Amino acid sequence: MTSVTIKDVARVAQVSVATVSRALNGHGNVAEEVRRRVLAAANELRYTPHAAARSLSSRRTQTLGVVLPDLHGEFFSELVRGIDQVAREHRLHLLVSSYHGHPEEQGAALRAMRGRVDGLLVMSPFVAAPGPLAEELAPTLPTVLINTQHATAGVISLGVDNYGGAVAMVEHLVASGHRRIAFIAGPSDNFDAHERLRGYRDALHRLLPDAEEWVLPGDFDEASGHQAGLEILGSKQRPDAVFAANDMMALGCLFVFAQGGVDVPGEIALAGFDDIPLARYVHPTLTTMRVNIAELGARAARLLLIQIAGEALPDEGRAALRPELIVRASSASVESKRS
Repeated sequence: MTSVTIKDVARVAQVSVATVSRALNGHGNVAEEVRRRVLAAANELRYTPHAAARSLSSRRTQTLGVVLPDLHGEFFSELVRGIDQVAREHRLHLLVSSYHGHPEEQGAALRAMRGRVDGLLVMSPFVAAPGPLAEELAPTLPTVLINTQHATAGVISLGVDNYGGAVAMVEHLVASGHRRIAFIAGPSDNFDAHERLRGYRDALHRLLPDAEEWVLPGDFDEASGHQAGLEILGSKQRPDAVFAANDMMALGCLFVFAQGGVDVPGEIALAGFDDIPLARYVHPTLTTMRVNIAELGARAARLLLIQIAGEALPDEGRAALRPELIVRASSASVESKRS
């Protein structure tokens, strides 16, 4: 059987060979309708580019590198899902590595990517960034940083407005009549956690000048939320609302409250941050700040592809993602509690 060539795809799609090449290689200067037509023709003909020849001719690996602090948990699975969706649209592969939250292992993961990928997506949420990160990034390798405190010179950084999201949640809880608002913080060396704590503190001091901060330690996992919940239950005076710096800690806290017979939100309102898929399936459903985590990954991947193609980067594509307040059953106003 005669093998299908790129010329066959061009004939069926009714475009030039050059257009087929650009569409299959993920270049941005191809109209979306034309790209879909090319991909449909390639699928119909079962056309597969010769990987070795393609790599030699283009000096591309057709692979994007993804370096994350961890792969465990719904946040990272959603982030990778968004990245993977864009990669598959452009017929690219992913090479994913994790340094398990240890900054010293981050360099090894980045070095392992060299020569294997066309560009890098890196999440380095440490407050002490960039430090070693800047030293390990190859200046000639297109890179997009995700949720990283400092943008290294010449490197794009894309993140979430964590501070604004935390402020919005505290505003919601105060507007609902809550005055004793506890906060379960994230890791002290994590930039997202740092910004969410800063938002809680600033909003609390502005809206309730006489209120005392109530900050409990956390580590962005269910276990630390569970421990914070136990500490709250053991307090002489309990808060009337708890705001956890992420949903996983909120869910750990919710479990403790349920085991302890605490009515949520009747006795204590509860809120989280991120809106992981599980947040809408627990009882009661969790009030949270929605971060479209998959869209964050997808947007970062699109910016990287534009950079790889050597095209101008749109300013609007680099704007921080704004979290959206999602009010569910786990929070209630003081008035509704009394009624």
